[in-house]
Amino acid sequence: MTAPATGRGIGNGVRVAEETTTFGFPRDSFRILHVSTGNVCRSPITERLTRHFVAERLGILGGGLIVESAGTWGHEGARMEAHAETVLADFGADADGFTGRELLDEHVIRADLVLTATRDHRAQVISMGHSAGLRTFTLKEFTRLVNAIDPATLPPLDDGLVTRSRALVRAAAALRGWLLAPTAEADEVHDPYGAPLTFFRSIGDEIHQALDPVVTALTGVPAHS
Repeated sequence: MTAPATGRGIGNGVRVAEETTTFGFPRDSFRILHVSTGNVCRSPITERLTRHFVAERLGILGGGLIVESAGTWGHEGARMEAHAETVLADFGADADGFTGRELLDEHVIRADLVLTATRDHRAQVISMGHSAGLRTFTLKEFTRLVNAIDPATLPPLDDGLVTRSRALVRAAAALRGWLLAPTAEADEVHDPYGAPLTFFRSIGDEIHQALDPVVTALTGVPAHS
């Protein structure tokens, strides 16, 4: 499974002109953008774990899902932090080929779902415009909303991963405002930048716990026991 030429997600990179959108991406794709501050710790971990967990569940059938990341103060061209690479290795996920990016308008425009590390990141994405409000959540906020959605109300995977994923985002957006966080901190993934490996691993575990129900809802396939 290889990353598409225009992104760092799941897909084979093959593009047919009449099958692409205005921005050159496949009409039958669903694009997830993970956002943190520097794009060297939290969002790279979240990006690569998402890819890994989708591939574990669906293999090549996950090719319609494109996963990438960027930072509001992104370290353009930087590799992810060494401790972040170690966390990914702990989960069996691939850290190869990653380079940091600064968040740009085009990233938000083409994303079907934006998942941020904190509420501040969410606010920054929404402030960029592009009607991003209904498709931008903190990761933990989205997890909370997804856990409240009856999977039976979503299209089956037979209807396509993209169709199911878009329906999930719409359902989550409809619940926002009705299902609030118990505390402000509940929606935050704290920055491990400069922290020891033990803290990075605790953040990796937080991200894993938040991602697992999201990937299950997207794919309709639970994690392997």
